[in-house]
Amino acid sequence: MGLNPVKGKGKGKGTGTGASASENRILTIPNGLTLIRAFGIPLFLVLYLGHHQNFWAFVVLVIGAATDYFDGKVARALNQVSKLGAVMDPAIDRAYIAATVIALAVRDVIPWWLVLILIARDLWLAGMVFIKKRRTGTVFEVTFLGKSATFCLLYAFPFLLLSGETGLGRVCHITGWAFALWGIGLYLITALQYSTDALSKN
Repeated sequence: MGLNPVKGKGKGKGTGTGASASENRILTIPNGLTLIRAFGIPLFLVLYLGHHQNFWAFVVLVIGAATDYFDGKVARALNQVSKLGAVMDPAIDRAYIAATVIALAVRDVIPWWLVLILIARDLWLAGMVFIKKRRTGTVFEVTFLGKSATFCLLYAFPFLLLSGETGLGRVCHITGWAFALWGIGLYLITALQYSTDALSKN
């Protein structure tokens, strides 16, 4: 969830025909990392909901969070930015977060009100995207707070998955909720920022 309809990590600066051709590439290492995260979504659901394999589901979440961090770094380091990556990366982030929060709610790890907040935020922001697109012909630029919100939630879920009432489980519970609450707060703040941008007359 936490829709951030922005120019994604694959978006980079470039000029001329060479830059345009580069941005149209599909088979790149960053796009491969993003696809790994996409394949992790159904795998996580099968492991966590179907087989109750919490540890391996945790591993999948950690790998997903790692690929979310490294695909953008690799794209810039290897000059492999692409239009496909710019679209695919944030879309898979949203699907990844949505699948995880719903699965955690189904297992009663997190309350449903958290899921509803994220859904309401997404629906509201989808309307803001439509308004901005109609008014300016552009979409929202990525913000530091928006990327920080995604980071917080992607790192909250592995901890929440291993949460418990004693020992390490208690530490994971506290850490996970710290990340989750920061992520929710930042998502609401960025929703306000994007809304102001979409409705601004400037």
